[in-house]
Amino acid sequence: QVQLVESGGGSVQAGESLRLSCVVSEYIYKRGCMGWFRQAPGKEREEVAVIDGYGRTRYADSVRGRLTISQDNAKNTRFLQMNSLKPEDAAMYYCAADSGSDCYSTHSVDFQYRGQGTQVTVSS
Repeated sequence: QVQLVESGGGSVQAGESLRLSCVVSEYIYKRGCMGWFRQAPGKEREEVAVIDGYGRTRYADSVRGRLTISQDNAKNTRFLQMNSLKPEDAAMYYCAADSGSDCYSTHSVDFQYRGQGTQVTVSS
């Protein structure tokens, strides 16, 4: 059973919006931790936004107020809605999920399931 499928991304102008999607198994969706990480060329992968099994969210300071996690309960899908995108948001974005309820780690390597990534390009 595929545990995680991510989609979305693309190329936009600064100030525009994009939405990333991540479909997970029902168990992970209802109880696990999941979220998005990103990695720009020459930089380390960083946590962008996560939601834990209790519904609590955590956002990087650089994206708070512009990027938001939303969800579709019927489809076990969470979305990363990205508004007011900036050139510095350009990166490869990765969805990650873990069956554990708490989002203890801020490193995607610690998550059980990780997507292959989707590119987000933001032009100024």
